[in-house]
Amino acid sequence: MVENNYEILGVIQGASKHEIREAFRKLALQLHADRGGADAKFIKIKQAFDDLKIGKVYPDSPAEKHKKARFYSGESEEEQRRRNLILSKDVAREMKTAQEWVAALNRADATGVRLFGSKELGQVEIERKATKAISIKGKFWAGTLNYDGPIIMWGSLTNPYFIDEEKYKTRIHVTNGKFSIIDPLENGFIIENGVKITVDNGDIIVGDVFGKKELLPDPSGKVGVFITKEHLTELIALKGKIVAGFIRNTVKLEADEILVITLDDNVYVKGRKISILGPKVTFDCVIELKKGGSIKFHDQGSGFDISDDAILKLENGKEFRLHDLKISELIGFGGKEITYEFLENFTTKRFQSSGKGWAEKFGFSD
Repeated sequence: MVENNYEILGVIQGASKHEIREAFRKLALQLHADRGGADAKFIKIKQAFDDLKIGKVYPDSPAEKHKKARFYSGESEEEQRRRNLILSKDVAREMKTAQEWVAALNRADATGVRLFGSKELGQVEIERKATKAISIKGKFWAGTLNYDGPIIMWGSLTNPYFIDEEKYKTRIHVTNGKFSIIDPLENGFIIENGVKITVDNGDIIVGDVFGKKELLPDPSGKVGVFITKEHLTELIALKGKIVAGFIRNTVKLEADEILVITLDDNVYVKGRKISILGPKVTFDCVIELKKGGSIKFHDQGSGFDISDDAILKLENGKEFRLHDLKISELIGFGGKEITYEFLENFTTKRFQSSGKGWAEKFGFSD
């Protein structure tokens, strides 16, 4: 039997608004993640409370939740695109309101909690805490958020890549403090489809990061011919570190220190101290090491998966194929730390220059 919203909050059916509110507050104090509670349970009672405020007795079924948690899917591709454009722009406008609200709380050094977003795509709960940090719960679909303090998130971030206007894109900018996603790998929270996160003075701690390659008909109208449009996901923390999981499919990372699991398919990484934990760097990946830095491939297996076009580049322009470094037993044979100074003086017989203009492609210059 399906548990109704009254039962979820532990009140009798037909309870007054005051009784419902008091029951929710009592449970929230016990279950809120900031007090050591379980986040999933908090979300459940929060949804029950919101449902009862509008007279909804039963929570959404799994099918209803699935429908609300995704972009609109209609019968035709044109209709899907039209509705998704409308919904994403609506969410971006909502986030502009959220930005104004957060800025007002920041000026007053006040706390507050509000829901923003879309009923169709799902709302996010934004809270400014007494610690001056912002907490975001839910999936961030579109829009810009700038904040002068830490941002802590329980959820994924995506970007409406199908919209050309920059004002509707997903852009997060933290001027002071870190941006972090709580338990991203355990909860499956990801960053995808062209999101950009910039932290001026702090770290970025997230889970898996994906870009997007969109296959489009040839603009000249040639039948059966397609072009690939890339939507680059970017994480930038020039004075801090980036800690992330699996990095795939058109991504750029730049920070003082970078620690990731694997790099796969069109990834550019630039940092002073770089650590690769997993056994894979493949398909058009370029790692640029800053002067005075070092890089370490932690996996000690000789089966380290490296494609022939994976490149390690020094800030002075010197380049190595990672495959050649593996043959020279610098990768996969003990997890050695390789310093910039060592590589400046290191040569291999199989060394070749990539000649692909990667720095220019990703907006860097020597």
